[in-house]
Parts: sequence; C-alpha cells; structure tokens
Amino acid sequence: MVFSRRIESFTLAGILAFAGPAGAAWSGDAASGRFYCCTDQNGKYVCGDILPQVCYGRAYRELGANGRTIREVAAPLTAEQRAERVAAEEKRRKEAVIAAEQQRQDEILLATYASVEDIEVTRERSLDDVRRAIRNAEERISEIKALRKQFEDEAEFYKNRDLPATVEKVLGDTEFEIKAQEAIIEAREKDLESLQNRYDEDRKRFLELQRRQIKPR
Repeated sequence: MVFSRRIESFTLAGILAFAGPAGAAWSGDAASGRFYCCTDQNGKYVCGDILPQVCYGRAYRELGANGRTIREVAAPLTAEQRAERVAAEEKRRKEAVIAAEQQRQDEILLATYASVEDIEVTRERSLDDVRRAIRNAEERISEIKALRKQFEDEAEFYKNRDLPATVEKVLGDTEFEIKAQEAIIEAREKDLESLQNRYDEDRKRFLELQRRQIKPR
C-alpha cells in the first residue's frame, strides 16, 4: 500500500486503518511481524510486511508490531559516495600513521633529554664534531696544495717535454683529492645548517611537550 502521510506520525493501527480491507489481509502477520516503509520516487511512503520492491536501492525504515521504528537502513552508496568514503578512510589511515609516528618521536625526545639545557649541550657537541671535520679537510687541502706546489715547480723543468710519469700522476692525484676534500667541506657545511634546524625543532617540540605535560609510556 502507498501512504502520503509522513511515516513518523504512523502507528501500526494507523497503517492498518489506512490499509482498509487490504489491511485486514495484513492483520495476522502485522500483529506479530514487522513493516518496511520507504519514500518512493514521488515522495510518498510505501509500506509492506515484506520490503516493497520500490524500496530496493532506497533508504527504508523497519517498524515493529507497535508501529515504532526499530531501525533505519541507509540507501546504498553511489559510486561517487563510495569513492569519497574510500578517500576519507585512506586519509584517516594516513593521519593515524602520522600521529603514531609523532607519538613515537615524542617519546624518544622525552627519553633522550631531561631539559632544554641537555638539548643545547648535545647541539654544541654535534656542531663541534662537524666543525672539526671541516677543519681537518681544510688542513688536508693545505697539505695537498703544498705537495702539489713542489711537483708544479718540478714540472717547470719539463716545458715543451713529456712530464715524467711520477710527476704527472702526483699532479693528477692531488687535483682529485683537493676536489674531494672541497666536496667534504661543502657537505659538512650543509650538515651544520641541518643540525641547527634539527635541534631548533627538538627544542621547540620539547618545550611544547613540557607545557602539555606529556610523559613517555
């Protein structure tokens, strides 16, 4: 049967009353059974003691023998809605992974440092190690250049002649090693900047965690 009145106002007695003679055919099952109601394409409510065909693919309500709603069943999702749900679930999953990793990093941070002063001490120790590596590379370049100068001076005696193999090899090797040491210095200077940024972030996060009074598990 099709009813135009809003289903929220229906009781089972009301449904049977609207059903008229046809409702009498329902009375046996309806008294102890359930009804299924939905809105059809015209905005009217359709009810039956089994799910009416017009309710397939639509949201519907299941009513008990007393006419009260037992449960509401949502309409099947469209392809677009399913895609949106998958995207939302994937977003939640990624956010959960990020949150778990942040929690892990926070616990490590709090277990590593007891205070901001500890962070600063560790910062200076790390920076000193890098600065030492830079100084060592610079000293090595000075040594290599001094050696190279000796062989460059010797090479002056061989103008317009073939260089001895030993002299040629040393000149080539020293040039290569100077470039290698210069590359080391460049990389270590980048390390200095990276370390400064890292300890700045550690300090900032540590202070934030202290304010929130987060403790490691």
